[in-house]
Amino acid sequence: MYAVIETGGKQYRVQEGDVIFVEKLPQNPEETVEFDRVLLVGKDGEIKVGNPFVPGARVTAKVLEQGKGPKILVFKYKAKSNYRRRYGHRQPFTKVQIEAIQA
Repeated sequence: MYAVIETGGKQYRVQEGDVIFVEKLPQNPEETVEFDRVLLVGKDGEIKVGNPFVPGARVTAKVLEQGKGPKILVFKYKAKSNYRRRYGHRQPFTKVQIEAIQA
């Protein structure tokens, strides 16, 4: 059984036992989180597609850790005007493990 969920403005195809990195969620490690924005559920060749979400479907996951991604360097530069700016960014993420899919 698999599902396509939406969180943080992105879509993820998940199965039970999968570990995924999503945009930062407010839960602490070892807490559970429910995703109720399920776009599609597939089981044994049968597919349920939502309009836009599948009614009654939810995906339960356990938060494993909170963290930050690798540093991305941003460099702004304008030619012939001695303008240079450099700064970095580390995107926060939440690592979750999918525990159950109910549809």
